[in-house]
Amino acid sequence: MKTLTLALVLIGLSIGCTQPEGEKPNIVIIMADDLGYGDISSFGGWIDTPHLDQLAEEGMRFTNFYASGPVCSPTRAGLLTGRYQQRAGIPGVVYAAPNRNRQHGLQMNEVTLAEALREVGYATGMFGKWHLGYERRYNPIHQGFDIYRGYVSGNVDFFAHVDQAGFYDWWDGDQLINEPGYVTHLITKHAVQFIKDHQEEPFLLYMPHEAPHYPYQGSQDEPFRVVGKNTPEAREPEQVRRAYIEMVQEMDKGIGQMMHTLDSLGIRDNTIVFFFSDNGAAQAGSNGDLRGYKGSLWEGGIRVPAIANWPDHIPPASTTDQTAMTIDIMPTALALAGASSSKPFDGVDLSPVILNNTLLEDRALFWHYNNQVALRSGQWKYVEGLNGLEGPGLYNLSKDIAEQNNLVESQPEKLSELKSMFTQWQKDVTHNATEQPEGPVEIR
Repeated sequence: MKTLTLALVLIGLSIGCTQPEGEKPNIVIIMADDLGYGDISSFGGWIDTPHLDQLAEEGMRFTNFYASGPVCSPTRAGLLTGRYQQRAGIPGVVYAAPNRNRQHGLQMNEVTLAEALREVGYATGMFGKWHLGYERRYNPIHQGFDIYRGYVSGNVDFFAHVDQAGFYDWWDGDQLINEPGYVTHLITKHAVQFIKDHQEEPFLLYMPHEAPHYPYQGSQDEPFRVVGKNTPEAREPEQVRRAYIEMVQEMDKGIGQMMHTLDSLGIRDNTIVFFFSDNGAAQAGSNGDLRGYKGSLWEGGIRVPAIANWPDHIPPASTTDQTAMTIDIMPTALALAGASSSKPFDGVDLSPVILNNTLLEDRALFWHYNNQVALRSGQWKYVEGLNGLEGPGLYNLSKDIAEQNNLVESQPEKLSELKSMFTQWQKDVTHNATEQPEGPVEIR
């Protein structure tokens, strides 16, 4: 129980002031959507992404970086609160369909990264995918962001900006607007303008891209969704493959434009950039040697490519194999900014890792999605309820990254230890978890 005890102690720790001396750094967070561990070239993938390659060459790659959930909404809730999403009442997807859980969202009692940074003088802007509530009361501008332009659903037609339930979904703040354009290009356009507008003050820029989530549309494709209809995507495999590549590369180009803006304004040296995915790839993408896909707690569903870049602070061309998670980003950002939160964190401050390559204390990481459970502690991973597995699974990831050799029978004591840790964690995160409203559903 030593590892779990340490993990629970870390939950209650307040953030120390670990930021380097000097002015507050700008913070840029770029999140891809459904990008796999084996997709981009900087991680040995099949798609050439030169700007992300440069970001990695001049910064640090994380080879054991995890999303806190295997699907969109949970990971975003964890990212923006620094806490396991179960505490916020968002353990799964917030769906667009009115007959599901459309009325759910990130509640006002949660403290977001944007709110905490705004308290210490940061301008805060978000451009792209929200997916933490469809109703206006959940809009990002009511959650700490000064400026928001994007969509609140899980995905939209890249051109028509219609979600998969048939609702038009493109917002300026909490107001629907008509703004033509390819989603990836619009995210880049508004992010670049935000940087220009706020270059004289510290800023938080959050860029949650849609790419390469379906619908699979390259920048020269045509819209196909229309308002009022649930229009399924009909594409041949070769069309999906071609579009997927284009989507990732358009995102990469946009990241290059954003980085060029930081350079041209002379503020890149005071800007830390984080890049990662919200979960593993769906079957259109690649998770490399990892088992499973998006929606699964196999490694392929939760281990994602991640990069941190900050010139003269993060050693160039460096790599860390320390385990880290999306819930660590908020504690890290607040530590670097000299900010704090009134809520205790589940995540930890990664700045000693990225600035000094210092080893962190051992801790366990936990997942629970639908009927699936997973726990990683050191080299060990315990899972249960996963497709293709009867009963529990126990894997030594240092020797078996593909999770092929189940050690349940040979390591019964380790299995029992990890199962007990998971039970204790589950009780902790669900105790007094934020409740979600039952209805009615707001239809705009």
